Amino acid sequence: MQFWPRRMIPKLIIALIAVALLSAALIYLLAFLMGPPNLPGDQATLIYDQAGEIIGEERGIQTNQWLSLDEISDDVIDSTLIIEDRHFFDHNGFDYKRIGSVILKNISSGSLQQGASTLTQQYARNLFLSPEKTWSRKIKEAFYTVRLEMFYSKEKILEGYLNTIYYGHGAYGIEAASNYFFNKSAAELTLAEAAMLAGVPKGPTYYSPLNDEENANQRQKVILRSLLHERHISETDYRKAVEEKLVYATMPEEPRIAAYFQDQVLLESSELLGLEPSSIRSGGYRIHTTLNRDFQGQLEETIQETIQDSSEIEAAAISMDSESGAILAMVGGRDYRKSAFNRAVDARRMPGSTFKPFLYYAALNYGYTASTQLMSKPTTFQLDNGNVYQPSNFNGYYANQPITLAQALALSDNVYAVKTNLYLGPEKLIASAKQFGISSDLPEVPSLALGTASVSVKEMTSAYGLLANNGKEMTSYTVEKIVDQDGKTVYERKSDKAEQVLDEKKTFILTHLMTGMFDEEMNGYTSVTGSGITDQLTRIYAGKSGTTDSDSWMIGYSPSIVTGIWTGYDDNRRMEVVSESAYAKEIWAVYMEAVHQGQPEDTFDLPSGVIGIPIDPLTGKRATPDCEHSRIMYFEKGTEPREYCTEHDDENELEADTETDSHPAEERGIFERLFDLFF
Repeated sequence: MQFWPRRMIPKLIIALIAVALLSAALIYLLAFLMGPPNLPGDQATLIYDQAGEIIGEERGIQTNQWLSLDEISDDVIDSTLIIEDRHFFDHNGFDYKRIGSVILKNISSGSLQQGASTLTQQYARNLFLSPEKTWSRKIKEAFYTVRLEMFYSKEKILEGYLNTIYYGHGAYGIEAASNYFFNKSAAELTLAEAAMLAGVPKGPTYYSPLNDEENANQRQKVILRSLLHERHISETDYRKAVEEKLVYATMPEEPRIAAYFQDQVLLESSELLGLEPSSIRSGGYRIHTTLNRDFQGQLEETIQETIQDSSEIEAAAISMDSESGAILAMVGGRDYRKSAFNRAVDARRMPGSTFKPFLYYAALNYGYTASTQLMSKPTTFQLDNGNVYQPSNFNGYYANQPITLAQALALSDNVYAVKTNLYLGPEKLIASAKQFGISSDLPEVPSLALGTASVSVKEMTSAYGLLANNGKEMTSYTVEKIVDQDGKTVYERKSDKAEQVLDEKKTFILTHLMTGMFDEEMNGYTSVTGSGITDQLTRIYAGKSGTTDSDSWMIGYSPSIVTGIWTGYDDNRRMEVVSESAYAKEIWAVYMEAVHQGQPEDTFDLPSGVIGIPIDPLTGKRATPDCEHSRIMYFEKGTEPREYCTEHDDENELEADTETDSHPAEERGIFERLFDLFF
């Protein structure tokens, strides 16, 4: 192995420094040639629902609340600079000393908790960039920072920052925040109030005194101590501010219509037009969306009425048109005013048994049918790596005999699922999930059959949409059309013919199997998983529920609408109250029945090459009149069972012997021959 000659090391260092300096020079040259970035205007962008009614008005800057720097008190300015960027007037947009210090602290703590963004960087981010944390966004942020510092004075940047920074609760800018929190103008804020507000932008959810007063008070004291230490205030001022009892305004915040949906619309519009979200907000656009306001109201109302007000459990839901993928309703949390985090899109949770349809679609591709039987009993699996894995069924119930695929899906038998996953190989399940559009990372492990990966509600609902629309490609979306301020249509969604991505026959068979969770004819060693809501349903639905220690899911569909519901705690704590694990199913059932009310009953289209046969659910064989239970099940032609169930003959013969009005033997023979003829 050859090493660099020692004399080459200084030359290498010099070369690296030269490259860095040259790169910086090119960046500054390009920034100079491009000129000053255009600060957003104030033409409101309007958002419409699918009926053409306005649901939201977005603005980048509220000019009626814009204050000049002279109109903002020194207490606000000093408090903001001391906590956010105390060297603001000394750097050129990047605080290199602070960056170095933060890097060392993060290395020593083994975390990435501390940041070193300057006020200019934050202003650039707020004006021109989306909140995603990617390398490309960080590079853009640095570039905009250079341009802001190059062409605008420090005073102009500081003024813009204070008038646009987000203070939570829908309040952008210091004047809006002052009115919201204290019901007064920013010019009237006391030192204590100014210090309190200055601490909020770092994390509005965490540091807002209306969300967590203890955290907010601690941060306020840090700011006041720093002001005292830097001699911006006197000891008397400090003591007075610390002792001041703050009184917050109690004006209720006006709720936005479909707030989580509107946020998604802005992000989607930003991607479609290649513009920053702030440019969309203030660009005077007219955005026509997929929202069905009646469906949205029903979804929000159902969640509110189902979950107790005192509960801290959260909920997320998406309902979409199963043919087009148009999102008709979206809920990202129980209260947008408390948390704007969209759990329907951005959260990743374990889906539990709602993941099983992807497994059974793969199984149908590798020879399984609705009648395929596997043993359901406590089983320990010896894995290739020497480890053992022992899945368990809900409440420890097992059939202790073979069960069919149809019943395994209806009862959500975990042993059957893991056996199938190991038989096929976990890579087959991953490939199947990818076919359904699941893009999250999936571990190649036996337990993946039980939904131990982390996925989003949006991913899962879209995936079920493929089953609802007979296996055609479907991409969920919120934006139908965008018109600019001059009336020109700058985007309109095209209705291209969808590509067939799943096998149509197997898709139909799986859909019908998934109606089994609502059919009590499928009851076995335990009840079907949808038994608790079956009496609420008035039409045919297909679906699957899923439960983990900390997550509860219900995803299901009719031929026209697919809806996914998730409930759980943000901190992943266990759901220990029995009623909590039923919330998702209850919300789904009430909502689906409401949005289908008055609509004609539609059915899942039977494709050619598929036949339906009466099957005994326990044996998977053709049902006879002697079978106590019978259900039509579907098979690709040539794979249907040929054998008739005989397990119930002795029982019925015994019953027939004790009945005085039993049929003669020759009549039974005729009936059986007729049954054979037709089935």
